Amino acid sequence: MPGGANLLALDLDKDNAGPLYRQLYDRLRLMILDGRLPSGSRLPANRVLAQDLSLSRNTVATALQQLLAEGYVETRQGDGTYVASELPDDVLGRPDRRQTERPGSYRTEQADDVARRYGLSRRGQALAAISRVSVGSEAAFAPGPDINAFPFAIWARLMARFWRRPGPELANSRDSGGYPPLKAAIAAYLGVMRGVRCDPGQIIVVSGAQQAIGLAAQVLLDHDDQAMVEEPGYGGIRGALTAAGLRIALVPVDEEGLDIGAGEARAPMARLACVAPSHQHPLGVVMSLRRRLALIEWARRRQGWILEDDYDSEYRYAGRPLAALQGLDTTGRVIYVGSFSKVLFPALRLGYLVVPTDLVDPFIRARRVLDDHTAMLAQPVLASFIEDGHFAAHVRRMRRLYAGRQEALLTAARADLPGLLEIDADEAGMHLIAKPGPELRGAMDDRRIARAAAEAGVTAMALSTTYAGKPLRQGLMLGYAAHDEAAIAAATRRLGKIIAASG
Repeated sequence: MPGGANLLALDLDKDNAGPLYRQLYDRLRLMILDGRLPSGSRLPANRVLAQDLSLSRNTVATALQQLLAEGYVETRQGDGTYVASELPDDVLGRPDRRQTERPGSYRTEQADDVARRYGLSRRGQALAAISRVSVGSEAAFAPGPDINAFPFAIWARLMARFWRRPGPELANSRDSGGYPPLKAAIAAYLGVMRGVRCDPGQIIVVSGAQQAIGLAAQVLLDHDDQAMVEEPGYGGIRGALTAAGLRIALVPVDEEGLDIGAGEARAPMARLACVAPSHQHPLGVVMSLRRRLALIEWARRRQGWILEDDYDSEYRYAGRPLAALQGLDTTGRVIYVGSFSKVLFPALRLGYLVVPTDLVDPFIRARRVLDDHTAMLAQPVLASFIEDGHFAAHVRRMRRLYAGRQEALLTAARADLPGLLEIDADEAGMHLIAKPGPELRGAMDDRRIARAAAEAGVTAMALSTTYAGKPLRQGLMLGYAAHDEAAIAAATRRLGKIIAASG
């Protein structure tokens, strides 16, 4: 068995405090990268490898699942696991017609009526039509994190420490892209947990992900340039790009993520692609290595840009969070965007960009024109929260909590929604997609169900509303992170009755 003998020599330290699956993942990845396990090598079966290394099969399976998710190995149906022919660290330089959407093409009857009466600009019409009223509900299945689980007592102590007698460097902020200790903490975190290659100087702190996206669009593209976005996708991205005066090209998402081939056919002049490769919103798809490499090659060839939206990467329940697309890029064409609002609490309104070194000064200068600088109130508090280990501890607690709540939703759905909705588990995120079951297939009107649910006190967002063009899928987005098991079970029962009553 090729490579089998090499694996017997793996040196794992079982006295190490770190998890064994991570040690095994690291050793196997190194052997693949340095050629001791060449491309095409067949790995032993999980049972055999576990026996040879005196490990549990779960440990071996978790390590191999992580390697599979990151593209280092591949499975062949009925024939085991092999080292991948293309590795993520070896980035290689390498259509149905669709009209590009222009600002103003996303309309509702209400938006048209307002435009007629008040003479809104085309951009104003587009922004008003894209924007949705905030859910503003605490009822299941409203999206978002569990605010009640956040350690506000710790946060308050840290805030008092900094702001009881703030020094002049805080009270008289001179913008350099953010509070330097916070930039250092973010860079260290991203390097370890997300595989992002950056130093603190490349971090620019902003007021949330949407400001980050809008800033990137205005610095890198001209008015009326084309930008590709995922369809279905997050409306906030379309809004930020529309506000920057860009033309939006909707590119389909399949089981491998954004289809860059279709994107090129629909928007041949596009110079920006906005993607969420680690966990696409709303479908939860993880972009394949093949698509990641193709996207990077597209950006290199077009002298374009990739905007990577990494909005909830912390909440992955199988293995460690997937490495970022930015870490694969050797061309300096990826702008990485992150946010703390979903991880900590929504009102925090702190996000950040990671930009290539040569672009830092233009980005900061442009941001000064747009809003001077991001408020300093929470930045030193967040820096200390990260440095003192509270951030990592909170994420660990929330992973356990949210994983249990996802399982509670799946259990409740099996009991109360059989035949009506089908829900598959997701290895990451804070919501699940409920697809039409046999009784609703081909006949589901998700918006009607969502309205009926809202009237009954259940928040279930219609999947079709995440499409800017014609919806190709029906379903419901069910957030579980913010709701305990009892609330999830009660809301699931109510939802089943609502759907059954609606015929």
